[in-house]
Amino acid sequence: MRAALLDWYDAEGRTLPWRVRPEDRARGVSADPYAVWLSEIMLQQTTVPHATPYWRAFLERWPSVHDLAAAPRDDVLAAWAGLGYYARARNLHTCAQVVSIELGGAFPDTLDELRKLPGVGDYTANAIRAVAFGKPASVVDGNVERVISRLTALETPLPKAKPQIKAVAAELADPARPGDYAQALMDLGATVCAPKSPDCAACPWSVWCRARAEGTQTRYPLKEKKKPKPVRCGACFHVMKDGALWLRRRPETGLLGAMMELPGTGWSEALDLSEMDQVQPFPAEWRHAGQVRHVFTHFELELDVYCAEAPAGWTPPQGVMVPVRDLGKAGLPSVMMKAAKLGLERGLI
Repeated sequence: MRAALLDWYDAEGRTLPWRVRPEDRARGVSADPYAVWLSEIMLQQTTVPHATPYWRAFLERWPSVHDLAAAPRDDVLAAWAGLGYYARARNLHTCAQVVSIELGGAFPDTLDELRKLPGVGDYTANAIRAVAFGKPASVVDGNVERVISRLTALETPLPKAKPQIKAVAAELADPARPGDYAQALMDLGATVCAPKSPDCAACPWSVWCRARAEGTQTRYPLKEKKKPKPVRCGACFHVMKDGALWLRRRPETGLLGAMMELPGTGWSEALDLSEMDQVQPFPAEWRHAGQVRHVFTHFELELDVYCAEAPAGWTPPQGVMVPVRDLGKAGLPSVMMKAAKLGLERGLI
């Protein structure tokens, strides 16, 4: 099985910009741990096609971990906007400073030391160890979970099945080419053992796959029924003055920490209109532009957008006025960019 998987990987594995393929390694090319670490942080909650342009932009702007460590955090947060899960961006910057200042710019290659880095958990540590250093690691992402679940026709649903899947993946790991094995298994799930339409004819493990033998490939992996996400409500104020939009920075900690936002109410189970009256920036006939919806990990947000032109002589009590033409550079998280665009499109109707 190991040989079949690695033969397939040598011929069919993905070519990713941060990955060193076996043929490249044979020519003496080695992976850049900084580039690999950057890719793995971006890929924690993001797909390869979505993350790759950000990865290229980061490397062009900050070619080394020392460059990223020295960058203003606000610049890093702004460059991250659109990737979501913004605690990753804060941890990314902190981690770069730790590696640059405390470790002299060298990423560690042991799991214990990698796990100590800010923003690096067990999965990411294993992925960096495998991809950057080609060392033994147990890399189990969603793609690997699907492959192993089908291979063994695993009846334990996720997430309870995670320890079993990790044990099977570790047992199958190739001691001679551990890094390639880990990447091959991820690629197999990403390109062949797809969620809805697995290409079993192209799979190097098809002859050993219990689910294929039983014709039940798409039944796996089993998953526990998800609870409906709660809905939270809030309002934000779209304040324009001389072609600029008022933005402020969110608190350092918590959801969207330190990101820019349109000022507004808190987010709760129901929109408290009295709270909105208390926090509105100035008395005005606020126009309701509409509502934006955004799905976070643990809840859905319904955010009402209210618009007004700032009165003469008004200055923002906090934050900054950002020209509309520069909103794309302001580092707005996705939900706030949706609100800003809605206000610009419909606020004057």
